[in-house]
Amino acid sequence: MTCIHAKHGAALAAAFTLSALAGAVQAAGFFEDSHASLKLNNFYFDRDYKGTSNISARREWAQGFTLKYISGFTEGPLGFGLDAQGMLGIKLDSESDRTGTGLLPVSRTTGESADEYSELGLTAKLRYSKTELNAGTLSPFLPVLFSSPARLLLQTFRGAQLRSQDVDNLTLHAGWLDRVNLRDSTDYQPFTVAAPNGRFNGRAESDRFVFAGGDYNLTPALTLRYYYAELDEIYEQNFAGLIHQAALGPGKLKTDIRYFHSDESGQAKAGAVDNQNIGAFLTYSLGAHSLGAGYMQLSGETAMPYINGSEPLVNSEGALSSEFINPDERTWQVRYDYDFAGLGIPGLRGMVRYLKGSNIELAPALGGKGLSESERDLELSYVVQSGTFKGVAFRVRNARYRNDFAPTAAFRDDNETRVNIDYTLALW
Repeated sequence: MTCIHAKHGAALAAAFTLSALAGAVQAAGFFEDSHASLKLNNFYFDRDYKGTSNISARREWAQGFTLKYISGFTEGPLGFGLDAQGMLGIKLDSESDRTGTGLLPVSRTTGESADEYSELGLTAKLRYSKTELNAGTLSPFLPVLFSSPARLLLQTFRGAQLRSQDVDNLTLHAGWLDRVNLRDSTDYQPFTVAAPNGRFNGRAESDRFVFAGGDYNLTPALTLRYYYAELDEIYEQNFAGLIHQAALGPGKLKTDIRYFHSDESGQAKAGAVDNQNIGAFLTYSLGAHSLGAGYMQLSGETAMPYINGSEPLVNSEGALSSEFINPDERTWQVRYDYDFAGLGIPGLRGMVRYLKGSNIELAPALGGKGLSESERDLELSYVVQSGTFKGVAFRVRNARYRNDFAPTAAFRDDNETRVNIDYTLALW
């Protein structure tokens, strides 16, 4: 099955493009400052469920291609540009009894994954001084909305986003979005809220997501962050955080503190929302070694909400099987990273991490109060440093996830392995 996606929702991008770029694309800078690349992403995903489960595994293998064209800007006080992104996913291995990995679209009628799928995204852009407005296909990477890169193709959104650096040491972001294109889909859809374990009404839809905020470098070592977001008629969210880096003895200490406060919005179509999430993670780096430890605590009447298909940018980010943001959950974690350049093997890195969540409160049918979950992650990656295959990246991740939830809960015990082989070719 092949789908081409260049949505009329790109009407916003198209209108912007036609009015802004007509007659100007030949201007110096538009082509001269452009660049293009082709990314190849080979992805194997294997989640093997343990214990009582009606699904034994989700296991697929696929090849992705992402062709990007980034234009320069036309000359003059107002610079205009146009970016394009084409993505293609091809099935290498899958069966109907192990689909649902998020790598490939799944047919609602046959239950089989697509042999291939593709999409095209266009982004018109306007620049004045150090302020840039983009309209069309977008991929925000912000605390309140993080486009998921965790599968074969990137999750994208439709709308407009403003980014400004006109004030020294301050980066501002603001945006309005009306549709999301999930990472295993080719269609733009209304927004919904992630609702595993019945946290919220996952069928409630919204046609508007707005956000605003920024990062301020108070000093070269300290960055302060604040963002506000609202999923219309479902939830609103405030985020505050800081990142501090300082020399400590022979090494460096990084402090990352994040706080989210979430409430329902308008008619609260997905149900009540009442959550506060505060987390801190400290990392000490010395030579080739990095050792980190963190703690995250949720309070309020509900879990923490986030856009379905995206990723919550909390202190447990990167965990493979769970987000550790259930109601009242308390999570601590430890992490160790090693750069094998310290042993004379540049490009080789390793990581081990353990997370433990406790005090979880779910509905009685899902296990009730005082529940817990844990995850152990291992990762080994290598980037070829020279020769014919210079730049080819290999990455292997393995996770062991366990909980004491009821068998009917969305998260079940599993052992997971992900293997990635990536290469990006600069075309010009």
